[in-house]
Amino acid sequence: MSRALSTLRRPALAALLLAGAATLGGCASAGVSPMTTGSIARGGERSAGPTSPGQIEAAVRSYGMAYQRSPQDKGIGLAYASALQMTGRNDQSLAVMQQVAIAHPKDRDVLASYGKALAAAGELEKALDTVRRAQTPDYPDWRLYSAEGAILDQLGRPDEARVYYRKALDIQPNEPSVLSNLGMSHLLANDLKSAESYLRSAVRLPGADSRVRQNLALVVGLQGRFDEAQQIASAELDPTEAAANVAYLKSMLDQRNTWSMLKANDAGASASDG
Repeated sequence: MSRALSTLRRPALAALLLAGAATLGGCASAGVSPMTTGSIARGGERSAGPTSPGQIEAAVRSYGMAYQRSPQDKGIGLAYASALQMTGRNDQSLAVMQQVAIAHPKDRDVLASYGKALAAAGELEKALDTVRRAQTPDYPDWRLYSAEGAILDQLGRPDEARVYYRKALDIQPNEPSVLSNLGMSHLLANDLKSAESYLRSAVRLPGADSRVRQNLALVVGLQGRFDEAQQIASAELDPTEAAANVAYLKSMLDQRNTWSMLKANDAGASASDG
């Protein structure tokens, strides 16, 4: 990883991705985690989910009231935990998932989301163990492979992570959430061109949700193409919110002189390739 992106990664990249609860980063619910490229709704189907800060807060209130009435309901618990993560309330999200996991100790969707909540709360080794225990070699679940890859990425083991993304794609070819995870894996390794390639492939596929497209906006913005990033973000966000996200991205890069460092790193890589 270049010094430029390393400068952003802890904690500045996390702050950039969170962007004050805005959604440019797409993976705001877990800081730099690429695990949240898709949300899980009742029955495990993907849901586009809320995109603006106001919608996210409304979802937290709505799911919170439903959870109080039915704390053992799988679908409600998963949705509530996911919404809490999108606001950065990772400890509360983990507490919810612990209760859901107690009620559904063998449910693989629940265990995968429990692992995600553990990772979001920073308990990466425990998250990895939880996801691996949920997996069954004779009938593997692609979601668990993808989650395992995302945790390994956070542990700084990208080569291992990508093995599991490939395993997920072997089972579920052209799955946009897995391709998005691959893109974010390359982002964390400062390979922005590969990150963009995977994310562009992901957004063209049926089922790509809002956060996949916002991940693409982030990667495009990190390459200095701010107008294009804003256009991508504006396709789903309020134009004012999209503009604010891109302005935040610019300010983060300017604040740490990171944009010039990224350009210098790219120039150095091009020279070494020549």
